[in-house]
Amino acid sequence: MKVCGLLSGGKDSNYAFYMALREGAEVSCIVSAAPAREDSWMFHRPLVEFVKLQAEAMGFGDRYHTIGVSGVKESEVSELREGLRKLKAMYGFDTITVGGIASRYQYERFRAIAEDLGVKVYDPQWGMDPEEYMKELVRKGVVFVISQITTEGLDMRMLGVPVQELSQVEEILRLSRRYGFHPAFEGGEAETFVVMAPHFKKGICLRASREKIAEYQYVLSVSSAQLCDDVAISVDSEVYHVFRRRDELASTAFRSSSS
Repeated sequence: MKVCGLLSGGKDSNYAFYMALREGAEVSCIVSAAPAREDSWMFHRPLVEFVKLQAEAMGFGDRYHTIGVSGVKESEVSELREGLRKLKAMYGFDTITVGGIASRYQYERFRAIAEDLGVKVYDPQWGMDPEEYMKELVRKGVVFVISQITTEGLDMRMLGVPVQELSQVEEILRLSRRYGFHPAFEGGEAETFVVMAPHFKKGICLRASREKIAEYQYVLSVSSAQLCDDVAISVDSEVYHVFRRRDELASTAFRSSSS
């Protein structure tokens, strides 16, 4: 399997790419779609400008590409397809990895793009129970921060805090049951950014601040991001540390497919 990983920076696309690596995939390229509009129907916008750091953290910075898209419904899908067509001619990949869980809208369009390009779609978490999936992220060592909130029930203070323990996931799940948002944020209730994972050779340190945009709408405004060995997230006057080191994550997450 020669893959082109479609990465938004968030937990889902990183999980899919990581699982492809676990299956022995050969990495052809990594691509992020950068929408010009904040209200893209198809693509994750928050912190997409830092996806290149994730590619560098994995050791694939020289194979990273950005495809600019308008953010206009349907037009952005065609724009991504044509960008991928050019990259396929360069790299010859046969599979794209995507991070959908339950969005039929995204699922159908990624499938259509793949069919048109003559490649397969690798989407290992599609159809998974969302609560179990959120726990699986922590078990596998995919550490992420919440970068944007657009729903009642998630507190502004959750922005920028590394989610790395099952107790944190359980709290998110408890709130999702109480307030009715999707447990894995598939409805866009929140966006995420991965700062450490088993397929990273380095972590990502952030310096940021929390901003309130409107009622139930908050954003993590990142002023700087850099690769680092010991991950620390500085938010306003607080500093949060990722206590699980990359070597530990690799030793646990790659034991077996059943671990």
